[in-house]
Amino acid sequence: MLGRFSFEIIHQSSRSKARVGRIHTPHGSFDTPTFVPVATNGTMKSLDIKMAVQTDFDLMFCNTLHLMLHPGSETIAAAGGLHNFMNHDRPIITDSGGFQVFSMAAHDPTNIELKGKNKKGNSTPEGLILRIDEEGVLFRSYRDGTPFHLTPETSVQAQKNFGSDIIVALDELPPYNVSEEKLLASLERTHRWERRSLDEHLKDTKGQGMYSVLHGGVDKNLRVRSITELTRMEFDGHAIGGSVGKDKEELAEIVGFSMDHLRPLKKPIHLLGIGDLQAMNLCIPFGVDSFDSAYPTRLGRHGNLLVGDNGEMIDIKSPQYRRDFEPLNPKCGCYSCKNYTKGYIHHLMKAHEHAGHILGTIHNLHYMVQYMKQVREKILRDEI
Repeated sequence: MLGRFSFEIIHQSSRSKARVGRIHTPHGSFDTPTFVPVATNGTMKSLDIKMAVQTDFDLMFCNTLHLMLHPGSETIAAAGGLHNFMNHDRPIITDSGGFQVFSMAAHDPTNIELKGKNKKGNSTPEGLILRIDEEGVLFRSYRDGTPFHLTPETSVQAQKNFGSDIIVALDELPPYNVSEEKLLASLERTHRWERRSLDEHLKDTKGQGMYSVLHGGVDKNLRVRSITELTRMEFDGHAIGGSVGKDKEELAEIVGFSMDHLRPLKKPIHLLGIGDLQAMNLCIPFGVDSFDSAYPTRLGRHGNLLVGDNGEMIDIKSPQYRRDFEPLNPKCGCYSCKNYTKGYIHHLMKAHEHAGHILGTIHNLHYMVQYMKQVREKILRDEI
């Protein structure tokens, strides 16, 4: 392991607020802006860690709630931490579990925000949330019904057991269309929970960095209030969380507004749960440093493959690729493109062979890594 968490700005663009930075963690350093793939249960869907690492991603996002429920943070600690458990030597960020546990609440069919859109609808059983109060959230495991109590302290303790390089304070996630009164109450509770999270973290930082989660929904006054309060605390970075709008236009408005009020601030800024190419292209000029999303891996598993310079996609399942014996992208250096043709991957996808999902996921993840390298180069040349 290397030193503790720190952040430096390498270059500030003269054309926008975009910047190239470098984050140092106990498990290595990486440059920003960067895309962070999601490994919910300690792996990306369809890929084992060693296979995924070949795409050269910088940072991996794992979900605390899922890992708390299985195999359990104590089991992971007994294995020597999440890195040893996964056999992974690069930086890891874990969330607090707040997003997942509040997603267990009864599904609201009127929820139209970006993060609330579920392509297959809500499949979480109702009645898992037993109580939400000042102490935290009491809920039943979606796996076997076992009661769990998620508090700022238990969330941080779990992330300490994991040995994550970057950890996140516990927050409450109200829906997009919540009333002003409930949004304000949620914001105030979130700030108290985040203070408790930070206090627990500071008992023994273990070199980890802790991010706050900035809230306020689409209410700009509450966004300013959240930024003002949380930036006074000793967090190492900040994540823009909560509802960030119902569409890309509102996303850009809220993120741009938030970044304006975060300046001058020489700490890394992460956008939670959103990392598709359109959103990143909108938010990088505001100075956002990192983005997490299952976007490229989910697309890859379903045959939607990124091939163009600007994020253009093809549906490899389309009949037109049946006898196309060229690689997905002749300029791509990923394992899939170096070894297989569109026609073969088309066949695998149509035959529902898992190998097709693997090859599609590898390609899309490699695409995102290379895309962000190009973004950093453009910022260094003041082209963004």
